Amino acid sequence: QVQLVESGGGLVQAGGSLRLSCAASGIISSPNVMGWFRQAPGKQRELVAISTTAAMTQYADSVKGRFTLSRDNAKNTVSLQMNSLEPEDTAVYYCNLKQYRLGSAGDYWGQGTQVTVSS
Repeated sequence: QVQLVESGGGLVQAGGSLRLSCAASGIISSPNVMGWFRQAPGKQRELVAISTTAAMTQYADSVKGRFTLSRDNAKNTVSLQMNSLEPEDTAVYYCNLKQYRLGSAGDYWGQGTQVTVSS
């Protein structure tokens, strides 16, 4: 099994910064995709930023230039640096890991961490 433990999040004023971190433990295999999704009240969960083990990174258009995703494959961690936060970024942020190797394939989620940006 895989466990994802998130940290960070909280309340910040518009224009401020926050950093989210996620550590994966258990049976971690490559290749995989690890990153962050978010879900605002009344909205569907959406991709924020993801990164592959080959260091290819994808960002949602709404966060490009403001958020930076970094990962450490050796430690199975991923972090999301969020700058210039806007009230529209308010959501529960979920860490996600997708694995594809036969025998350990799966789609895993963290428990979620609240990010609230006040105007």
